[in-house]
Amino acid sequence: MYFVMDTAKVVEVFCFLDDFCKEVAAYFATHPLPAALHPRSCAGRKPSLSESEVLTILVLYHLSGFKCFEYFYQRLILRELHSYFPGAVSYTQFLSLARQACFHALLLAQYRCSLSARTGHYYIDSKKLPVCDNGRIHQHHVFDGIAQRGKSSTGWFFGLKLHLVTNEHKQLVWFLVTPANIADNNKQVLSYMLSGLKGKCYGDKGYLTAMLEELLEKELHLVSKIRKNMKNILLSLHDKLNLMKRGTIEAVNDILMSVCDINHTRHRNPLNALVHILSGLTAYTFLESNNSKFKPARINA
Repeated sequence: MYFVMDTAKVVEVFCFLDDFCKEVAAYFATHPLPAALHPRSCAGRKPSLSESEVLTILVLYHLSGFKCFEYFYQRLILRELHSYFPGAVSYTQFLSLARQACFHALLLAQYRCSLSARTGHYYIDSKKLPVCDNGRIHQHHVFDGIAQRGKSSTGWFFGLKLHLVTNEHKQLVWFLVTPANIADNNKQVLSYMLSGLKGKCYGDKGYLTAMLEELLEKELHLVSKIRKNMKNILLSLHDKLNLMKRGTIEAVNDILMSVCDINHTRHRNPLNALVHILSGLTAYTFLESNNSKFKPARINA
């Protein structure tokens, strides 16, 4: 079977990521990082794939529709797209390079989110990221000390939780990955996720919090549903209608899970999982429906 990927998309993604990596390198040339954050420099020789090429391959996987990264890499990167990546290494070596590019993957995902329009109209939600089947929790050791048990609307699970803020155009505004036992209305989580935002943000009843006054002082009104045992509160018709439209962020979650494939339970290394999640979030921002709404901006590290 022969697979074809849009070469224009390959060039678009690579050009953006290559420019991004050059700006990052220029910045950290004058602001050196601790040696611990330079794993590639300790290898003794220069890798045949640059950070921009590694990140491009990871992002292309999440845009390809493949559900197995090993098959994608061996079938497309080492065959059909080999002319675009002449320095491509073996699958096992690439996994090592991907882990080493984790820092750049984090910066990239955050930068792409920073390009989203700040419209003053936001939605907040979280999505479960189980790392194993519930029946194998006691046998699972890959995420020891990282993953925890948590509960979502579909029941208990063991893993991580992805917190998202989007605008009404379904663009990613911010994200955070936490253990599954961290509540949606955790003060530190909300402070981080809503930092710098102004206007109104809509969420479900899991976002009921005592921080409302503190957020209002920062010009952000967090509007959420109430529990059955609570007294009714007065909301404007506009807020009620927007609460009913909160399903737009559920659509974003569905795309991240089904199209960008950010969640599966076969990771053998926590860093692999983190790179997988970050590159999936980045890939989402390159989808045509979102890409046209981005406003260009320079990197402010």
